[in-house]
Amino acid sequence: MIAPGENLAEPSIVAEARPRGRARVMLYVVLLVGVLALNGLVFAWGAAAGWWQPHAHSLQIIAAISQLNILFAILPRQHWMVNLLSALATRAPTSWPLRLRWRLAQYYHVGGLHVGGALSGTAWYVVYVALLAPAWADGEPGYDDVSVAMALLIVIVLLAICAMAAPRFRTRHHDAFEASHRFGTWAVLVFSWINALLLAQLQTPARTFGEALLNSPIFWMLVVSTLLAVWPWLLLRRVAITVERPSDHAAVVRLDHGYVPPVGTTRAISRHPLFGWHPFACVPASSGESGYRMVVSRAGGWTSTFIDHPPTHVWIRGIPTAGVANAKRLFSRVLYVVTGSGIGPVLGHLLTDTQGARLVWVTKTPRETYGDGLVDEVTAAQPEAVIWNTSEQGKPDVFGLAYDAYVASGADAVICVANKSVTDRVVGEFERRSVPAFGPIWDS
Repeated sequence: MIAPGENLAEPSIVAEARPRGRARVMLYVVLLVGVLALNGLVFAWGAAAGWWQPHAHSLQIIAAISQLNILFAILPRQHWMVNLLSALATRAPTSWPLRLRWRLAQYYHVGGLHVGGALSGTAWYVVYVALLAPAWADGEPGYDDVSVAMALLIVIVLLAICAMAAPRFRTRHHDAFEASHRFGTWAVLVFSWINALLLAQLQTPARTFGEALLNSPIFWMLVVSTLLAVWPWLLLRRVAITVERPSDHAAVVRLDHGYVPPVGTTRAISRHPLFGWHPFACVPASSGESGYRMVVSRAGGWTSTFIDHPPTHVWIRGIPTAGVANAKRLFSRVLYVVTGSGIGPVLGHLLTDTQGARLVWVTKTPRETYGDGLVDEVTAAQPEAVIWNTSEQGKPDVFGLAYDAYVASGADAVICVANKSVTDRVVGEFERRSVPAFGPIWDS
């Protein structure tokens, strides 16, 4: 293992590290703004086409656009869709231009599509209700008191979901955010189904109830949305686990239920099927053992309870999902920069890709915190790893430490898993030096 910190502030290194440009605009922002801009163009076109009249035809068009946006928002959050995007994006050979591979490696920024679709769908539904009220008051055929009440309930729930998904609220009240997204989405689906059935019934003087449903694009979008919402829960399972606690800060969870997830995937677990789902990286089992592992570190109420009072079983649902570190497939050699429990999401890659990886791990008392066994595995797979023990060596300049390792290793990309401030700085500083760098974002 290399002695960490040597030449950290060497003048030549500092000179080479001078920024050469600005950090790249996040693909997340590009996708989010793109969805909003496209909806803005449709809105303007609708205004020119006379959609903003409180008539049944205009209301049906606006409701369909809203439902289409909501369906579009659901897709990027599907496990299979994330895996598909990851597989397609990382199939590019390393001979492709660096700029293109750099963008492809940001596949995990598709949360921008999710947020853009959700905000747009909510905005369209607000417009729908704003036009529905005068249409209903004027006695427009095809609407009644119950359908108007359902529409109001839907828009109230959508606005509440958006408000509770705001970054600051989400960070401070994660469990409330999670509950609002899950139960709010289910409520919107139920209310939308009730409304769709009511509106189809109100059209029966002109055509049959079945014809009204089958000819409604909203009906078919609700069918698809419902199937997408239900299928992960069809895979809900309760599985036995064993928990090793090398310290009061971390726990190593072992799962063995007949299936081993691919390296580089994450899986959410929960002590209760309806609440408290938290994703952790799936790490291959130690040599000679079956199943797979997860590393859980104390980072809040749920993880603290889990470590202090480990359960004998947890719930899993859906399928394992590709993680950020899978971006390494697009590059020949990758430097992993992690702090503390950030070792978990990259551990599978480090243990299985011993030739194309290099590690900088900044953490407090690694052996006392994570156990000799896990640290020995890391050092055996990565003998040149830089492991900085903050208890003995103090807090380093993480970027400076990472840049030294980047120069020494000859890596062509950097993946950073740390807290938000460290990740933002490390990724931003490397990007300013035209080095592809990646790290989890708040909505990845």
